[in-house]
Amino acid sequence: MADCELLNGCLFFNDKMPEDSGMGAIYKKKYCNGDNSNCARYLVAQKLGKENVPANLYPNMTEKAFQIIAAG
Repeated sequence: MADCELLNGCLFFNDKMPEDSGMGAIYKKKYCNGDNSNCARYLVAQKLGKENVPANLYPNMTEKAFQIIAAG
């Protein structure tokens, strides 16, 4: 699978966490390289637009993502 199409502009990696080491590398491998369907940031961006993805939403916060989408 290809990398997530939102990766280059993802504020999570550009502002919150370096993507090349530690937890950033783990998140990137799990949520960005390949199947991004479980990434909370991707879910919100797909449903509400990337401008509605909270800066403090981590990729593993899917429950929070569903709450944001429901409140939409």
